[in-house]
Amino acid sequence: MQKQTLEKVFEYASSPVHGTLSRKLRKGVKLQINEGKVFEAATLFLGDEFVRITEKLGEETRNTYYAWDKICCVSTIGKVEE
Repeated sequence: MQKQTLEKVFEYASSPVHGTLSRKLRKGVKLQINEGKVFEAATLFLGDEFVRITEKLGEETRNTYYAWDKICCVSTIGKVEE
């Protein structure tokens, strides 16, 4: 999958954080990369060479990094709208 396509998927699933280059997942949207962990309430940073996903875990923060060329699939998970 091309980087441009992946960027569009990430942009669809998130919205910009004012004053930063980061993006927060939209309310009610979860994200899964390469059929791994499902992220909710996470912040994304779409860099030139990598994607960083930041999660708050209580009083700690976890950053997970993905190389663009190692991402083979992305799933967005949300409620069905009628």
